[in-house]
Amino acid sequence: MAIHTFVARLKYRPLQAWLISLSTTLGIGVIAMVIVLVMGLQVTGLSDRVPWGLWITLDLSSIALGAGAFTFSAAVYLFRIKNIEILARPAVFIGFLGYSSAMLALAMDIGRPDRFWHPLVFWNVHSVLWEVTWCVILYSTVLVLEVLGVVGDSRLGTRWPRLRQLGHMSHRLTPILAIIGMGLSLLHQSSLGATYGVLSGRAIWYRPSLPVMFIISAIAGGMSLTMLATMIVARLRHQQFLPAQVCAGVTRTIGFITLGYLYMKIWDWAATSYYSHTPAAAGMLARLHATTPYVATFWGIEVLLGGLLPAAILLLPNLCERKNLVMLALGSIVAGVVVNRWNVTLSGLVAPPAWSPGVLGNVIAVSYLPTFVELCVVLGIVSYALLGFTLGVRYLELYPRHISHS
Repeated sequence: MAIHTFVARLKYRPLQAWLISLSTTLGIGVIAMVIVLVMGLQVTGLSDRVPWGLWITLDLSSIALGAGAFTFSAAVYLFRIKNIEILARPAVFIGFLGYSSAMLALAMDIGRPDRFWHPLVFWNVHSVLWEVTWCVILYSTVLVLEVLGVVGDSRLGTRWPRLRQLGHMSHRLTPILAIIGMGLSLLHQSSLGATYGVLSGRAIWYRPSLPVMFIISAIAGGMSLTMLATMIVARLRHQQFLPAQVCAGVTRTIGFITLGYLYMKIWDWAATSYYSHTPAAAGMLARLHATTPYVATFWGIEVLLGGLLPAAILLLPNLCERKNLVMLALGSIVAGVVVNRWNVTLSGLVAPPAWSPGVLGNVIAVSYLPTFVELCVVLGIVSYALLGFTLGVRYLELYPRHISHS
């Protein structure tokens, strides 16, 4: 009996160590957030020339990687693809964690989080970010309603009957919520790309294709993150949640979506950079090449490691028998989406237009380096998302305990 107890305790020690480490880094992040709220943005590396930095990259990445929620919800509840229904619940929960993480990053980034309600009252209908704010708030509300169904089916719902009733009500509204969520997601995912795409002064990003590429890359990244999380949980539990044929179908779909995104991206680069000889675009690209690793991150990480190679891997036959390779490919796509958001955000600011007041004398680009406080805030937000998913898997039964595949 003593040996059995010792083995049982040993089994849970890695989980305990994981929870303790995440709780510790979350606490560090909370302390850093308090420092930012008390002392202001002067403790960061942000400035008037570079008002967006690491936090906005985290914000855009969290929203993009949360796109698996509307993708799988639409596939299951609107298009009736029932063989992937097991992915809908974790996708919604990951989407909720992604959007709440984005809101935490924004609360730090706007400098005055007490004024977060201003866009709701003071309407600026000519602003892309105003539309993004409304869509994110509304879609986050949709995600909360969908997560209520998950919580209602858990042990908490068994303990509190009222919570279970709310969960059942959320289940009945699922098709309607899926339609609303898909519409709101397509609106603000594209508008985030249009933030630079509508500015004629930003020559390298001024193009109508950027909103579409933001949508497609978000779908590929969101589906990849949901599949990656599912495969990790399945491995830790020594289970198989999806039959091999269904797993192969989902991964092939991700591969084709990634290839479609790369096709658009290469043509977009050719039209705006290779074949374009406008002085404004050439000048901004020259400043980027001279002062940043933009070329290496664009071709090396975004296109090759984060796009072409994982897409080719996901299209291989009998792929789901090689789970390590699949997980590597899915993780590479997720990393490629994050680097894309970093490149678009930072390169749009550190290489100012020729007419910008920042381009004086020998100044050809603006420097930006995140401070230790910024890094701690990001570490805390990422820890919050990982801790939330870990507890969700353990207590909310995002995945069934017993799987039976015919």
